[in-house]
Amino acid sequence: MFSYGGISAHISASRLKAEGIGSCEQAVHFQNQAFEDLKRECLEGGFLFEDPCFPAEPPSLGFKELGPYSSKTHGVEWMRPTELCDDPQFIMGGATRTDICQGALGDCWLLAAIASLTLNEKILHRVVPHGQSFQEDYAGIFHFQFWQFGEWVDIVIDDRLPVKDGELMFVHSAEGNEFWSALIEKAYAKLNGSYEALSGGSTTEGFEDFTGGVSEMYELNKAPKDLYRIISKALERGSLLGCSIDITSRFDMEAVTFKKLVKGHAYSVTGLSQVNFRGHTERLIRIRNPWGQVEWTGAWSDNSPEWDEIDPSEREDMCLQMEDGEFWMSFSEFLRQFSRLEICNLTPDALSEDAMSHWNTTAFHGSWRRGSTAGGCRNHPNTFWINPQYKITLLEEDDDPEDDEVACSFLVALMQKDRRRHRRHGQDMHTIGFAIYEFRGCQNVHLKKNFFLTHSSCARSETFINLREVSTRLRLPPGEYLIVPSTFEPSKEADFVLRVFTEKQSETEELDDDISADLEEEEEISEDDIDDSFKSMFAQLAGEVNKDLKTDGFSMESCRTMVNLMDKDGSAHLGLVEFQILWNKIRKWLVIYRQFDLDKSGTMSSYEMRLAVESAGFKLNNRLNQILVARYAENESIDFDNFICCLVKLEAMFSMSLLTIATLNIGIILAVVLGELLGSCF
Repeated sequence: MFSYGGISAHISASRLKAEGIGSCEQAVHFQNQAFEDLKRECLEGGFLFEDPCFPAEPPSLGFKELGPYSSKTHGVEWMRPTELCDDPQFIMGGATRTDICQGALGDCWLLAAIASLTLNEKILHRVVPHGQSFQEDYAGIFHFQFWQFGEWVDIVIDDRLPVKDGELMFVHSAEGNEFWSALIEKAYAKLNGSYEALSGGSTTEGFEDFTGGVSEMYELNKAPKDLYRIISKALERGSLLGCSIDITSRFDMEAVTFKKLVKGHAYSVTGLSQVNFRGHTERLIRIRNPWGQVEWTGAWSDNSPEWDEIDPSEREDMCLQMEDGEFWMSFSEFLRQFSRLEICNLTPDALSEDAMSHWNTTAFHGSWRRGSTAGGCRNHPNTFWINPQYKITLLEEDDDPEDDEVACSFLVALMQKDRRRHRRHGQDMHTIGFAIYEFRGCQNVHLKKNFFLTHSSCARSETFINLREVSTRLRLPPGEYLIVPSTFEPSKEADFVLRVFTEKQSETEELDDDISADLEEEEEISEDDIDDSFKSMFAQLAGEVNKDLKTDGFSMESCRTMVNLMDKDGSAHLGLVEFQILWNKIRKWLVIYRQFDLDKSGTMSSYEMRLAVESAGFKLNNRLNQILVARYAENESIDFDNFICCLVKLEAMFSMSLLTIATLNIGIILAVVLGELLGSCF
């Protein structure tokens, strides 16, 4: 619900961002927990940290499969590494891929991403800050940093880990006394609400939260011819790579194939190599199973005869080790056996040609709200237009002398926020995507239904899919374009961030209506102008005039609002003249109500209300339309009583602020003026 506190927090967040808070150099303190301050308190007080924000209690484990009464959590203890072994180490001999072995949690996607993270030391130590140990200044407290929807956050945890039958329940290191991987998993579980919230996902989600990068996906059955080169360049630049095999039914999940590949399971790609084999060059790819075991048994597997024909020194350079979860296979076999490759680019241009270029980045934070901004995809023409809209102006074409086409390269990435945290409430990822329209000759306002009925999209996301993020790389001629992000179905609520990366200079902005009101001058009438039959006309308001309206008459709140609007002399009563003026307004608004009750149901849908309010002379932006729906709609419909109450309050609001509204910024308008508009909503 909208509140003064929400506005204050928004303004405060904007100020902090301007000061650099949220950058990788100045991460936000998650849940206002500052690692250095908490650690100092523990050391000075002589006690070990116990995290009140993610306690060692059943709800931190999960809510269903790992819920408080599940057999899987029966007998779980929370123990510190100092209680589990004699010489616990944070990291031993550097963080490596073999430090990550999956436990009793379906988060192989996350572990595949962590394994890839170890290949880039610079990125690793951004996520896993230096100077943490179980020896020097140990206080039972650790911290990690993750990218979340446009900013870096610093997560503090205590080191109490879930243990069952004397063993760590979840991720663990092949070395029994190394704990960085178990602790980073706990920090990520805290970020998402519980360990169980991490079950199932796409490796790209972990990739992006470790880097702030942008992910792209390749279907290997239609892979580009130069995919080997793309992977090679991505590995050279420190990009993170993952791969998986599709399942055809739920019975396939984690089913092991004849040659020991696991379906529906996330692997990480960790290397490429070319060897001289039987007189020709053989291209190989190295893959790791986060289980730390169960490896490919086909050609070029650990024990395969192909290695006998390779020079021993070359074989040694390729780090061939038995049963560590990592294995080699031929690149052609990789394309046949695996279904999908995911690459997270540390910069959006990581897969472009050799000449590196700077990309311009813009991020918009938006929301889909039922009845006001959650219009669904183009399949729903009556509501599609109410989705948030963003304009991008591509100003310069790419510099590519070998390409005759005049086009601008850009990448659009749409990410839904915080969906894992909602899992305990029965919610999950929505199916999301976006459409792009040519924006020629249009005003910079939120475009209405007719535009989308008469224009086709010129580009769109490759698919609508229930992943956290959908991204597509595009090339379009210079010009103005409209991006419309949406869920597949209407009325699905979520917050999102839309990121736009352009190779050349561009301009981006959210399309929204200016807040304004076209108020008619007050009628000048006297009692002599009022017809004798006026009282009988008023009686009809609850009679014949409203037989087609679903209303029981005006509520007490509506009546008070009308009196407050029209009571010019402060008597708390309406005189005959005041009542005549009010009656004329109600008749005018009744005509509008009937006009926009398109299905003649006696009520208006929330998106019909948006048009009706505009027809009555009030232009509101997306934020205010969201608030109106939250305040006046019930199950996405508005009855006549609420419609009149809304318009009366709008008129009162604009009448009070007409002289100053042009000089007020949106924060002040929302905070000060909407108190009157929303009443009990505050």
